[in-house]
Amino acid sequence: MNVEKLKFDEKGLIPAVVQDVQSKEVLTVAYMNRESLQKTIEIGETVFFSRSRQELWHKGETSGNTQKVRSIRYDCDQDALVVVVEPQGPACHTGTYSCFSETLYEVDERVDAPNPDRYRILTELQEIIAKREHEMPEGAYTTYLFEHGVDKILKKVGEEAGEVIIAAKNRDVEELKWEVSDLFYHVLVLLQEQKVPLDEILATLKERHTKKDN
Repeated sequence: MNVEKLKFDEKGLIPAVVQDVQSKEVLTVAYMNRESLQKTIEIGETVFFSRSRQELWHKGETSGNTQKVRSIRYDCDQDALVVVVEPQGPACHTGTYSCFSETLYEVDERVDAPNPDRYRILTELQEIIAKREHEMPEGAYTTYLFEHGVDKILKKVGEEAGEVIIAAKNRDVEELKWEVSDLFYHVLVLLQEQKVPLDEILATLKERHTKKDN
């Protein structure tokens, strides 16, 4: 990246939108100056400029909730950044997964959209699972899975796959729907634990399909 191409404001700052590489959720919006941007690139973790303290701020330096940088993009005007990260804990100082946890306005696409996104629920589940991993709310089933680690998650994936087979063999459509839903959920938990974005799975499917057609 040629930092000199970027347009910093009169205070030497540029806004940085931080996005989770897996869930695509916007985690926070902060500011960088040339020094913090260069430091970010150098260490591979987000370093911002604190406007209140007038100093560099290495995200997670004290809390441990660092953000491993996967990519940095800039817009067509070269005056704003999108920093795609792999978060190691909550992004917000309040302890929430994202700083954007409150909703001001939202259209229910199921009702108003002429062509609703049939697979939106997968994205929503991915966001919820990512949030659970970073906030670890007590009593949540997803928290339980992450606490017990990959072996427990793999066991559940195996169990649900077996239940899918049984439901299909029994020609029980209602049971099949429930069990496939459970399998999808646990596979998404596994992808989150392994830090493999769903987008990469979809890209692989598309690549394989394209190769097959050729």
